[in-house]
Amino acid sequence: MSSTPLACHPHDHSHCVASALAAAEAICTRQGARLTALRRRVLELVWQSHQPLGAYDILGVLNAEDGRRAAPPTVYRALDFLLEHGLIHRLASLNAFTGCSHPGESHQGHFLLCRQCKTAIELCQPAISEAIRNAADALGFAVEGQMVEVVGLCSRCQSGAAHAGHA
Repeated sequence: MSSTPLACHPHDHSHCVASALAAAEAICTRQGARLTALRRRVLELVWQSHQPLGAYDILGVLNAEDGRRAAPPTVYRALDFLLEHGLIHRLASLNAFTGCSHPGESHQGHFLLCRQCKTAIELCQPAISEAIRNAADALGFAVEGQMVEVVGLCSRCQSGAAHAGHA
């Protein structure tokens, strides 16, 4: 995904899922890691929408729709694997996971989170990381990781709110 809020517009998520799975296969092959059926399914679930999912949401789908009897540690291990290989991000404020829009590239996570429709939009703006590093350097602070989560309303929800106000 680019820095434009494409996730705010309805679209076919099957392309997102297919791209994420292809990238995951390539990254795991390159890193000598194994993308098991469970890890693959968890990644598919995370990418089915641009709404972050919690571990128990994923567990619920696995147990209900897929007929699995997955235990929480199993799901957490799959999520840890996907995080470790840069295939997903953890959104701390939501205690949830979202797909990484540019896996395989070294970057920090910067997100716009719509408080109404719950969409998460990953930004690709290196200037944000640079500004944080520069400010930290000026204070003698050693940055070990960044996760920026900005909460607001996406363009679709803003226009919906504007239309609702005219009704």
